[in-house]
Amino acid sequence: MQVTLKLFASLASYLPPTKKNRIEADISLPEGSTIGDIIVLYKIPSKSAHLVMVNGVYVQPEQRLSYTLKENDALAICPPVAGG
Repeated sequence: MQVTLKLFASLASYLPPTKKNRIEADISLPEGSTIGDIIVLYKIPSKSAHLVMVNGVYVQPEQRLSYTLKENDALAICPPVAGG
């Protein structure tokens, strides 16, 4: 199945070489893949996966390992925001 992976800020460096632009890539995954599978597959530090959304809807941290993605979903992951 095809999913769009969007990684923001410092996480963009974890995108595969086939990325469409600086923050997103279309990726092929086996049916039944979860957000947790993506985090492991692309070696995204779990502590850096602060804000996770599927199709613009926030996914709670306790749901991320088991949340099953569907064809054409857009998975967006943002790191924690620092400021002063």
